[in-house]
Amino acid sequence: MARIVAGVGTSHIPAVGAALDRGEHGNAYWAPIFAGFEGARDWLASIAPDVAIVVYNDHASAFSLELTPTFTLGLAEVFRPADQGYGRRKVPDVAGHPDLAVHLLERLVADEFDMAQALEMDVDHGLTVPLSVLCGTPAAWPFPVIPLAVNVIKYPQPTARRCFRLGEAIGRAVASYPEDLRVAVIGTGGMSHQLQGERAGLWNPEFDRAFLDDLTADPERLAALDHVTLVRDAGSEGMELIMWLVMRGALGIAPREAYRFYHYPASNTALGLIAFET
Repeated sequence: MARIVAGVGTSHIPAVGAALDRGEHGNAYWAPIFAGFEGARDWLASIAPDVAIVVYNDHASAFSLELTPTFTLGLAEVFRPADQGYGRRKVPDVAGHPDLAVHLLERLVADEFDMAQALEMDVDHGLTVPLSVLCGTPAAWPFPVIPLAVNVIKYPQPTARRCFRLGEAIGRAVASYPEDLRVAVIGTGGMSHQLQGERAGLWNPEFDRAFLDDLTADPERLAALDHVTLVRDAGSEGMELIMWLVMRGALGIAPREAYRFYHYPASNTALGLIAFET
């Protein structure tokens, strides 16, 4: 049967993708950041997952304020990089895994998670930048991907606990898939940052480091965080961290922390990366 072998939480900062695409990743500003990715890339290559479930949020590329599903699974055979106003990123198209995606859809709905389903969907930097962080610049991504889009943009967003429980349901669904697959779950977004208003530029390293610690030590504390606490302590865009909890919920009780990296600033946000083996 299929099994989850790895989990990753990582920021999906668009400027990271732009630096890589423009060949700026070796300059004085970006070099320490990309050096911090190398350990995670080597580790993931050694894990060699057959497929990855990537939990991300759309940034008005596939969805809009007029249509904003809470949870959406991508069921397509291929997902193209989205045009976010400056052309499509020059990265490979993302191959899907429709068989596992449909199985997840069926099992999650049976587990009382009402999932939207996308048979066609472009994927923006929320998904492609984490692939670049973890895989570099290959001619083709080394594994197919099942996109799982979460609404963290428009009120009301799902709670941290609901996201954690969704991850647990994903773990059960993967374990019930009959094919022998090694599955990675990647949660994206964050860490602390705010892009607008009087607190634009917010950075809270104490919150971020405690969040990273408790992904390993006490994920139930993180699942109990309410929206007001998340926005107060991590900024309005820090809400994206609930997507890391989908990943963590899927890993079970005691995964082993394999790698961690934290850096500030990266563009106008704190950057975090944590990796687990099960």
